[in-house]
Amino acid sequence: MSWVAFLRAVNVGGRTVKMDRLRAVFEALRFGDVSTFIASGNVRFTSRGEGAALEKRIERALAEAFGFEITTFLRRTTDLAALVDDGPFDAAPGSTVIVGFLKSTPAAAAVARLATLQTPDDELRVLGREVWWRRRGGIGETKLAGGLLERTLGVPMTMRNITTVRKLARLPEGRA
Repeated sequence: MSWVAFLRAVNVGGRTVKMDRLRAVFEALRFGDVSTFIASGNVRFTSRGEGAALEKRIERALAEAFGFEITTFLRRTTDLAALVDDGPFDAAPGSTVIVGFLKSTPAAAAVARLATLQTPDDELRVLGREVWWRRRGGIGETKLAGGLLERTLGVPMTMRNITTVRKLARLPEGRA
């Protein structure tokens, strides 16, 4: 089975992770077809394992290798392909679409609180374990940020631009 690991807070805030070393950690876990995509903590690999158990195994190995916790969010590549095909927002000119990968499905009350953060320029939708955010205009012009969205939902999250997600979902095996 083909997976993508989205790693939280890699190569930001002094938490430097070299991609060759990151690939080596995944290979040491005996995963196949390991490849990284851009230096923001995206790893494609194959494994017969299942999501939650793989996440824990990866997080332990990363903490041991790098000396700090790296929260990991796994998605099957087939699920990513469906996600980008069925997402609620298009990336219309002048807008940005961001996907937040959640550790678990948030409570209905948290989703309702998130809806109150929307503005005419910031649309938000939660679909399962993903939060979708379409920003019209510059991303630096909004009061919303990943930390606020995460606190509102009460679930750990990491965010990626839809362009990155789309590329990861469509890359052939071993080509990230």
